[in-house]
Amino acid sequence: MAEHFVQPPNWGWYIVGYFFCAGLAGGLYVLATMLRLWGGARDEGAARAAFLIAFPLVVVCGILLTIDLGQPLRFWHMMINTTPGNTGLNFKPWSPISLGTWGLLIFGLFSFLAFLQSLGKLGRGNSVVEILGSLVALFLCSYTGVVLSVSNQPIWSDSWAIGGLFVASALSGSAALLTLLARSRAGAEWTEPRLQVADGYFAVLELLMIVIFFLTLSQAGAAGKMFSGLWLVLWILVMISLLPAFRGFVGGRRLQLAGAGSVVTTGTATGMGSLSAIVVLAGVLIMRYIVIFSAQT
Repeated sequence: MAEHFVQPPNWGWYIVGYFFCAGLAGGLYVLATMLRLWGGARDEGAARAAFLIAFPLVVVCGILLTIDLGQPLRFWHMMINTTPGNTGLNFKPWSPISLGTWGLLIFGLFSFLAFLQSLGKLGRGNSVVEILGSLVALFLCSYTGVVLSVSNQPIWSDSWAIGGLFVASALSGSAALLTLLARSRAGAEWTEPRLQVADGYFAVLELLMIVIFFLTLSQAGAAGKMFSGLWLVLWILVMISLLPAFRGFVGGRRLQLAGAGSVVTTGTATGMGSLSAIVVLAGVLIMRYIVIFSAQT
């Protein structure tokens, strides 16, 4: 049985929103980079859509994180050292909070650059820059889970799998969101099945990480709290939310094998309509809600 010695941080809805939007922002950036690296001209519309949404989501993350500080006007103290005689950048590599703050800032710069390029202000993006941005994006996706694991809070510190779980969930939710964003773009009949196949793989990875998460909690003797009452009901909803991604995978593969010869407008041909994508996104949000609040009650 694990022992814990700290009070819960009493995080609220702002942090849930921050974790949710950060995962989607990072996931969209990674998917856009993948489409540009391994896709073709027909995937460009979806890639641009992903880059255009990633940066506004980062802005939302910054707002939510700043509000949650309690003293929003002092947010810049997290980046600038205000100690007399010791001014400069306030970067503490041993501090998860400091790493997360700078990770969000650096990713914000990458996503802003991609945003401007997608608007046609700076020309086409550079693959090397986008790969580097994707690495920072994956860090941001995983950080929101890792920062929980390195705490001394029950449930959070009882599993090392939260970071991987958040990454898989973020990629799955981002793929679902991008199917909605790209549906009205040129080349949707080509890109949408590929996104849904990718979402299926991400959902399998997420399911695997959920199993590992449960196993590590069981080993620490903390699984009982997670499997009781409201939390059990919410976990069932998370599992149900994975089903549209699996269905979309089957439909996407079918359409790929058929040559993507018909235009996709509603998603019914490939197995994931707008409602299904919303269900997947709801599961991403619910899972973060469970992980954050189950440790604080």
